[in-house]
Amino acid sequence: MASFFCSTKFFLLLFLLSAIPFALIIHLEISDPATHVFEYHSAGWFRECAKWDDVNQRFLVSYFDGGFGVIPVPENYSSGTVLEEIPVVNNVDFGKNKTLGFVIDRPRNRVVVAIGDAVGNRYGGVAAYDLTSWKRIFLTKLSGPEDKAFAEDLAIDTEGNAYITDPLGNKIWKVGVNGEFISIIKSPLFIPKEWYNNLFGLNGIVYHPNGYLLVLHMVSGKLYKIEIEKRNEVKLVNILGGGSLRFGDGMEFLSPTKLVVAGMTSKLVESSDDWESATIVGKCRGATHRLATAPTLKDGKVYLSHILGLGYPRKKHVLVEAVFST
Repeated sequence: MASFFCSTKFFLLLFLLSAIPFALIIHLEISDPATHVFEYHSAGWFRECAKWDDVNQRFLVSYFDGGFGVIPVPENYSSGTVLEEIPVVNNVDFGKNKTLGFVIDRPRNRVVVAIGDAVGNRYGGVAAYDLTSWKRIFLTKLSGPEDKAFAEDLAIDTEGNAYITDPLGNKIWKVGVNGEFISIIKSPLFIPKEWYNNLFGLNGIVYHPNGYLLVLHMVSGKLYKIEIEKRNEVKLVNILGGGSLRFGDGMEFLSPTKLVVAGMTSKLVESSDDWESATIVGKCRGATHRLATAPTLKDGKVYLSHILGLGYPRKKHVLVEAVFST
């Protein structure tokens, strides 16, 4: 991805905005939603990822224009209330770089976030912030001008190691619990033979409690299992029964056997053999005119965050409850 404006996400967004009549967008916005929606006001148009912080009763959200915010949900919250986003880390920390996928590292009371230069791909990094004070714990540079790359999403294992995807280089950086660079995970399986499938590669990534990673190749839709304890052995997860995960983005486990993949059509994927194979068992279109980028769990329910906010002068973003059907 040479820049965000040449990226898959941008072209998908452009396609949606140009293909759907403006009147239909208005209709979708003013219609009663089919499922529960958390709405919140924000100062920016683009929000990459949101996660529910159950301990502090708030959503955390990363800013595509750099920075981080929280969205408190009060005890007396009632459906239809528009919440307010509060910035906690401003873009001074990131320069012109974007904050993207992140994980709440609960045992260490911190959030770990991927940082990337979406314009020129001249910087990739990962940072950790304390969940209470929002002081930065570490910032680790992963790539620079000499090696075009893009830190997109990440997962955390039980020891606190972070695994950050690079969709341009189709690789995964591994960084230790204190921010020390450890290694790079590569595999020929990460690179589909068709050139067009490599325009935007490894993206969403999650850590399974059984000790391995699942990572999604965005354009091709291939899902990989990485056995960390077996010298990072990479396997292709066999998707049974047809269907595709093409253009999937962020991922989240609903349970050890069920995985949510956000996208234009978000999908529920299930495995009965420890993710050697899997089946797409449900789909959810949701707010398609906003483009879902990441799922999160709140009280056992899946909520999808969307990259685009609407409204002027105050932008309004939504977190939409996902209900999957066959």
